[in-house]
Amino acid sequence: MKQSLQEIQTLLMRLSIALLAYPVCKIIFFLFNHSYFTGVTLPEFLPMLFWGLRFDLSAMVIINSPFILLHLIPFFIRTNWYQLILKIVFIALNSIAILADCVDLVYYRFTLKRTTADFFDLFGLGSDISTMLPQYFIDFWYIPLIWIWVTAFVAWLYGKTKIAPAPKGEKAFSLGRLGSWLILNSILIGLCILTFRGGLQMRPIMPINASEYVSTKNIPLIINTPFSIIKSYGLEKLEEKNYFSDKELLTIFNPIHPKSAKGIKKPTTNVFLIILESFSKEYIGSLSGKPTHTPFLDSLIKESLVFRNAFANGKKSMEGIPAILAGLPALTNESYITSSYGSNRFTSIANTLKAKQYSSAFFHGGTNGTMGFDAFCNAAGFDSYYGRSEYNNDQDYDGNWGIWDEEFFQYTNKKVSEMQKPFLATLFTLSSHHPSSIPEKYKAKFTEGELPILKSVEYADFSLRKFFESASKEKWFDSTLFIITADHTGPSIDAYYNNNYGRFQIPVLLYKHNSSLRGTSKKTVQQIDILPTILEYVNYAEDYYAFGNNMLDSINTGYAVNFSYGGIYQLFQENHMLQFDGERTIGLYNYKTDSLLQINIADSAMVREKKMSAKLKAIIQTYHYGMIHNKLTALQDSAGVQSR
Repeated sequence: MKQSLQEIQTLLMRLSIALLAYPVCKIIFFLFNHSYFTGVTLPEFLPMLFWGLRFDLSAMVIINSPFILLHLIPFFIRTNWYQLILKIVFIALNSIAILADCVDLVYYRFTLKRTTADFFDLFGLGSDISTMLPQYFIDFWYIPLIWIWVTAFVAWLYGKTKIAPAPKGEKAFSLGRLGSWLILNSILIGLCILTFRGGLQMRPIMPINASEYVSTKNIPLIINTPFSIIKSYGLEKLEEKNYFSDKELLTIFNPIHPKSAKGIKKPTTNVFLIILESFSKEYIGSLSGKPTHTPFLDSLIKESLVFRNAFANGKKSMEGIPAILAGLPALTNESYITSSYGSNRFTSIANTLKAKQYSSAFFHGGTNGTMGFDAFCNAAGFDSYYGRSEYNNDQDYDGNWGIWDEEFFQYTNKKVSEMQKPFLATLFTLSSHHPSSIPEKYKAKFTEGELPILKSVEYADFSLRKFFESASKEKWFDSTLFIITADHTGPSIDAYYNNNYGRFQIPVLLYKHNSSLRGTSKKTVQQIDILPTILEYVNYAEDYYAFGNNMLDSINTGYAVNFSYGGIYQLFQENHMLQFDGERTIGLYNYKTDSLLQINIADSAMVREKKMSAKLKAIIQTYHYGMIHNKLTALQDSAGVQSR
């Protein structure tokens, strides 16, 4: 019994060393990203380290489960060769966990969440990772050093724990030793299972449980990246929701837009979608009131219909593209493109307008296969996809992602002019993405400001100006509706744009030369509203399936929905933001009077909370049903959403 107790004691000491790495990494994470957690002082952060131990213990146990099992094998534990094996396994496993936390020291700034399992989908989408890794190592050279330092510190502490060799003459096996081993290790395994679950509650803990201790915006300070990855693995398997009966559901939310004989313009209007990479509303002076980095876009806004209260439906390109082109909000941890539902039938702008004899093309200067965009565009019904391969001139390659914006925009103009009319063209820009490179010839023209991305935003705006100068000379220009928006927001150091309201604010504007589309609208709109807006504008007269609304409909006040980190659904409507965890409302804020989301009015505004939560539940229920049962089009049988 004494020997077994000593072995268990040594195991617990070693696991404590592994556990220590998690708060150490959190402290470094907090120091690196303090500006993204406005209002969190050091005295407020320290209790978070304590509350986070629940999540740290859970991750530590699952990461170290092979080491624990090897440590529990009896009879060989006291031999030198076996101790060496244990040490190698311990350092290997925990160095991986430490690396995950270290990656988020900088990656968090781009996603504003702890990395989840869908990150690994990037490795199967084109050659982006292999191309970008050298650049990331150059830009963030200190991250590997931090990883090595923390790992070396853990390994050094491990070396201080040793099990004394077995006394000479001691029997390797005895019934008494086997009995004590069975009793003690059964207890230990039970405790490990309990620790991984995070307690005795009915369900194992998830990232959302961190909201028991802090507001949703501070969840990344409570949990750790290994926990986030482990808990998000396989979450693409949706469960059907039954908040309402089928009949009641349709009275609250119905994605089927009935056919209409009315339209604002003739169906021969061309449609040109321009999606600006990482263009936050913050960067556009005429929308944010801050110093502008987009002088051309500001000038175009004066001649356009602009929506000042516009939201992204996701935080990544792989979420923004399906939202814009197919009206699919990102309501899970995993992008539609990489999910198990990626083969579903769905409504898209391209496949719908195809019935109206529209030709269609998607333009993106990235390496073909980037983020799976080419495969998605093919599924969405685009006739053509133009990427780096089709451009076929790597003299204009930026060395990271693809072709410089300036040259690719001109290429796009040329190809669009060759398209059959009417056409649907989509141009997704590229250069305003990390590492925010700009051509050498413009180094003096566009200089780095308070954020590295700003110089590439200015370059993208400059490229957009030159594109419009060229396009305006084409015959198709005057008969084309331009819709300009962003795939998602970019980095910020402003508290206003770093909470769950500001971090989703993007530009949305409609421009048609010499048309009545001018002015400013305060209506709440979102990326998924683009599909119904286009269909209504070109007088599409058939039923269609869409989660969004026509932005030009003056009767509908609009809404926006997205899925924030930790499993929090968010609904924006009439200057209010509702947060819902799938079962209950956890927050309601008036973002017009409380832009930093500091006053939760859920208990005092019960009528509004009830109305908004019903709307959000109906959207979630419809979304889950459509995904699970492959019912995302208006061409459905009698079991479809609209009549089930």
